[in-house]
Amino acid sequence: MLQLAGKIALITGAGKGIGAAIATGFAREGALVILNELPGATYVQELANQLITQGFRAEIRYADMSDVGAVRKLYASIQAEHGRLDILVNNAGITGWADFFETEEALFDKVMALNLKGTFFSSLEAAKLMRSSGGGSIIQISSVVSTLSVKNLICYAASKGAIEAMTKQMAVELAPYHIRVNAFGPGPINTERNLAEDPLYRDHWGRVVPLQRTGEPEEMIGPALFLASDASSYVTGQVFFADGGWSVQGKIAEDSLDAQLKNTKDR
Repeated sequence: MLQLAGKIALITGAGKGIGAAIATGFAREGALVILNELPGATYVQELANQLITQGFRAEIRYADMSDVGAVRKLYASIQAEHGRLDILVNNAGITGWADFFETEEALFDKVMALNLKGTFFSSLEAAKLMRSSGGGSIIQISSVVSTLSVKNLICYAASKGAIEAMTKQMAVELAPYHIRVNAFGPGPINTERNLAEDPLYRDHWGRVVPLQRTGEPEEMIGPALFLASDASSYVTGQVFFADGGWSVQGKIAEDSLDAQLKNTKDR
């Protein structure tokens, strides 16, 4: 039995990496997946075409999730076409690599605008739709960095920590409307971005993760599917990590962090 049959799910930042994997997993479980990406991100069309060719249901909505006006237009289009939304995965985000002493206001504002403000207003608009249709599930993608601090990611860590606090608050606020709100934080994952920033990413992080390897984006489907489906019908306000045990041991791959900061500056 398909776990998400008949459901409508929006995944933000769905064109690549974890977002693309979750969207694919949801589509295979019977959901109509609405793929969000930035305007001009043509690669999301490739994902949509792949899913449709395989017989799944997929649509694209272009919007910059850091722009509240664009967020509201996105949800208005979903309401006009479908009349409801059952699942939201707030995946869109940026890291914002910077040495602590070189962190500029512009970088701080950029990270917070997408990661925190975007997540809040996306959740707010989704909750309005879910409230009118009897409930739903909102899933925030956090990060182990919210708990296990690493250098060069002060803005990112602050945004993810705030998302986790917001998740718990929203869970209480929205519970009377049968809207569940949860978050999970991926650990070191082999996304295109991470591998581009550090070509030795797998080796560097594999040495410090207790499972002795980095994760694949597809391994994030299970946690997201659990939170989206009725399997978690009595779960709300929770935060957990899918990280190979990294957060409980706490070793840091210093070489990888140095490489990612350097390669981000060089691009």
